[in-house]
Amino acid sequence: MSGAQDTLQVRVVRKQLEAEGIASFELARTDGAPLPAFSAGSHIDVHVPGGITRQYSLCNSASEQHRYRIAVLRDAASRGGSVGMHDAVHEGDLLTISTPRNHFALHPAQRTLLLAGGIGVTPLLCMAERLANTGADFTLHYCTRSVARTAFSQEIAASAMAPHVEIHTDDGDAAQKLDLMAVLADIAPDARLYVCGPAGFIDHVVNTAKNLGWPADRVHLEYFGAPAQDTSGDGPFEVRIASTGSTYTIPAGISIVDALRPHGVDIMTSCEQGVCGTCLTRVLEGDVDHRDMYLTDEEKAVSEQCLPCCSRAKSALLVLDL
Repeated sequence: MSGAQDTLQVRVVRKQLEAEGIASFELARTDGAPLPAFSAGSHIDVHVPGGITRQYSLCNSASEQHRYRIAVLRDAASRGGSVGMHDAVHEGDLLTISTPRNHFALHPAQRTLLLAGGIGVTPLLCMAERLANTGADFTLHYCTRSVARTAFSQEIAASAMAPHVEIHTDDGDAAQKLDLMAVLADIAPDARLYVCGPAGFIDHVVNTAKNLGWPADRVHLEYFGAPAQDTSGDGPFEVRIASTGSTYTIPAGISIVDALRPHGVDIMTSCEQGVCGTCLTRVLEGDVDHRDMYLTDEEKAVSEQCLPCCSRAKSALLVLDL
């Protein structure tokens, strides 16, 4: 009952320190053939040494097919992904990756605003390159802690996107810091906003946009990790597998995915945080306690799908299309 995702074997042809704590990895096919095409905003799953899989946005030009480039922040609170990439992956190593997927695609717009927080610049860098090359009206606001932590700054300065990019550092003078209210106040008739970065940064931008009257369908976001959940009130519930009729108890503190696995019900996962959408499953009956960052508020309200890596049930029973 597990899903399938096309995978490729690639070689790390270049590993480079881009800023304090941030390394980039350039990946190419081992046989020299072109890589599958991708669009701005796409990401790949990377099978990191140690047996875990993580998602990383592609930050090179979408016109390139000879390489994929990703960038990884070494996170002190890592669950193994970023530390594994920094410490265990070297130039010349082979990695297994998925083909690109895009849940954060660019839409045509009269004006586009891109807001990046730290490593969240990776998908927006690819978007900015695309917008610059097509002559679009856009601005990328890139917020970082310091100049030393600002990845790709020299590359940006030498590119066609340079006139459209404003870099804001926390430790810089007040004049260069991001004035979010001012940036979002002028809502063009067909403007779109894209934001990526830490959860707190995204929430601040999204809430400010909402308060200023931005329509929800013109605000696009991508989380790198889900915020911590309060699980103190969690209790058990039951999940029924539609194809077999078998019903299993999901205890408190155990995800649906983990509780079903010992019974031979394997659901393909990747991030296990409700961010990537890999485990998206149809719900045939029941009320879902959605805890993911993937589905929209409208999709959660309908409750026809859930991400069983993190979500639970408000009802006593969920019937899943598995």
